Amino acid sequence: MRLLPLRLHAIAEMNLDSSFLERGRVYVIGDIHGRSDLLDRMTAVISADLKANPVEQSLTVTLGDYIDRGPDSRGVLERLTRNPFPTAFIALKGNHELMFESFLQEPSVGDQWRRYGGLETLISYGIPVGSMMLGKGYEQAAQALNAAAPRSHLEFIGALKTSLSVGRYFLCHAGIRPGIPLERQSVDDLLWIRGSFLDSRADFGKIIVHGHTPTEEPEVRANRINIDTGAYMTNRLTCVALDRAPIRFLSATSERSGR
Repeated sequence: MRLLPLRLHAIAEMNLDSSFLERGRVYVIGDIHGRSDLLDRMTAVISADLKANPVEQSLTVTLGDYIDRGPDSRGVLERLTRNPFPTAFIALKGNHELMFESFLQEPSVGDQWRRYGGLETLISYGIPVGSMMLGKGYEQAAQALNAAAPRSHLEFIGALKTSLSVGRYFLCHAGIRPGIPLERQSVDDLLWIRGSFLDSRADFGKIIVHGHTPTEEPEVRANRINIDTGAYMTNRLTCVALDRAPIRFLSATSERSGR
């Protein structure tokens, strides 16, 4: 498996238990969805925050859904493959990355993917989407995407983790299935779940930090923190800073249209 480019520390050398948050900080970024402009701004916001509030160790985690819906999926992946952050970096997988992979393996998935923002991703790679808009040409589009996407982008998506535990927090894209231990969660739930997770007041053992379900403002519950603020449509990308202090939210905004 390809290692993601890192700065400051190798992930293998980082102990992500509760002691890490006593001396370090984790920046967790919500769904980016093709907004490379907001990713650039968030990188600058994190850099400024680290300068103002230095710590011994720092890590940035992105919660998936880097592509689709917004205008520059290719640009987002290009930045993330090079680790733009002033910290070490771990990228998690979202359901949209899963659909990207599935489309390349089975082009008929395009009938679903095109309804979830996949056309915008294809356009960002310079691939015509007229046929797919009419519900055909999936195989040709998949072949074109496989040829147009740099190997580094495909390898990045193929190497994505589905969850990460850091101290008292459990990070994933969508959420977890209540009643099932964190270490036994299915990939399907980690990438897709909504209702039963969002409605649950159960103690999950750790606080779940997730995205996947857009909200106007970050949601803080006793058992979960939702940081998907719908960047592609609200022009606002949200990050939560986790350390020994109370949680803080960082925001990157833009006036441009994400559509």
